[in-house]
Amino acid sequence: MRMEGEAPEQSAPLLEKTPGAGGSGGNYMYLEGCPGCAVDRRKAENPGIPYGSFLYVWIVTLCTALPISSLFPFLYFMIRDLHVAKRTEDIGFYAGFVGASFMFGRCLTSTVWGIAADRIGRKPVIMFGIFSVVVFNTLFGLSVSYWMAIATRFLLGALNGLLGPIKVSTAWGLGLIIGPALGGYLALPAEKFPKVFSPDSLFGRFPYFLPCLCTSVFSAAVLISCIWMPETLHKHKVSENGNQSIEALEAHLIDPKEKVEQSGSLDTKKSLFKNWPLMSSIIIYCAFSFHDMAYTEVFSLWAESEKKYGGLSLSSENVGQVLAVTGASVLVYQLFVYPRINKVLGPIKSSQIAAIICMPILFAYPYMTYLSEPGLSIVLNIASVIKNNLGVTIITSTFILQNNAVPQDQRGAANGLAMTGMSFFKAAAPAGAGIVFSWAQKRQHAFFFPGDQMVFFLLNVVELLGLILTFKPFLVVPEQYERK
Repeated sequence: MRMEGEAPEQSAPLLEKTPGAGGSGGNYMYLEGCPGCAVDRRKAENPGIPYGSFLYVWIVTLCTALPISSLFPFLYFMIRDLHVAKRTEDIGFYAGFVGASFMFGRCLTSTVWGIAADRIGRKPVIMFGIFSVVVFNTLFGLSVSYWMAIATRFLLGALNGLLGPIKVSTAWGLGLIIGPALGGYLALPAEKFPKVFSPDSLFGRFPYFLPCLCTSVFSAAVLISCIWMPETLHKHKVSENGNQSIEALEAHLIDPKEKVEQSGSLDTKKSLFKNWPLMSSIIIYCAFSFHDMAYTEVFSLWAESEKKYGGLSLSSENVGQVLAVTGASVLVYQLFVYPRINKVLGPIKSSQIAAIICMPILFAYPYMTYLSEPGLSIVLNIASVIKNNLGVTIITSTFILQNNAVPQDQRGAANGLAMTGMSFFKAAAPAGAGIVFSWAQKRQHAFFFPGDQMVFFLLNVVELLGLILTFKPFLVVPEQYERK
């Protein structure tokens, strides 16, 4: 007996599936020598939560999060020390392109890596991605010129096929804690720890190498551990039943009452681009992703710039601490608070309320420059925690809307489409934010929103645009929502 859809020339022996395993009633066979079948068989023989698989996903996600989140606490000072900016006000301009280079590289190659994972397997793509983190994150820390920093960040993004559409992940939340702490506390070690690191040492000559090295060492350890990671790709055609276990893992994110019926119309299944509920939610997702990435870029630049330019004159250590506290709050919020909010309000109303609350908070940021310690630290931490958790509410809610707009067998393609669009907007956001930030710092005495007030005003404009898109007729919800 042959597996359904198996190529006729396949001659390898088949192993019959245990009846009822996986809920399929034993209606297809395992192919001996196929790594995907071997994983499926182990899951059938050992039902329950695959903690080992989750651990691999967790540490791989953390490998991807750390190079991103550790950059921003020291990026302002790195651009300053590379001496590429002729004036202090120009630092933001050059910093924006360093922040954008990673996402731009990822935008160009994310689809290619997805195809490669489906052709040659997940394991080689993951291992190559981790290897690229080890090599290019290390080289970034050793950058001696602005263009070397741009090139290494671009290659890090382009050769890293790890970062999929991560919306809700404890590993990502932990990365938002550890990454800023590494970048904030370990950058410029010769200045912060002169008794340990002399100015003539390796870490004195390359003041931003230590946080990058820590990330690379961790990634190298993960790379070695991935030798024992099982491959999940089937080396033959499989039936749609093979996707059931994957869908079961993500089912907890979606309200059962809000799931799209599996018997969706044939017209919807023909093309995702004709599915307007999906496309409208992706547009909203891209708009808010642009806003969040621009805010992330601006926050660190603004907090570390001098007070005479409208900033807070904070050190990388101060900014890293604020971002680490914010990351810890995001982790707790994702696990315990957001699910309850979504259950009560639903994804649309929770997004709208979060966007409305965000705007007055952003409006208040430029006026924090008039505060002094310890009030400044308290207010800044509170504002950062609230703003970022509101952003998590919006992004996670739009992810739920995307999944609700398509049948389960199209969610992979829908997430890939959303990731491509999001990557483009996240690539444009840091560059655009850096340019606007640099321009705003040169107009300290303008009549209309002088200095950094203009930056946060424009962030509010993007937030308002995203809010408008959450209302009809821009946002279209599936018929199942309409009936409810």
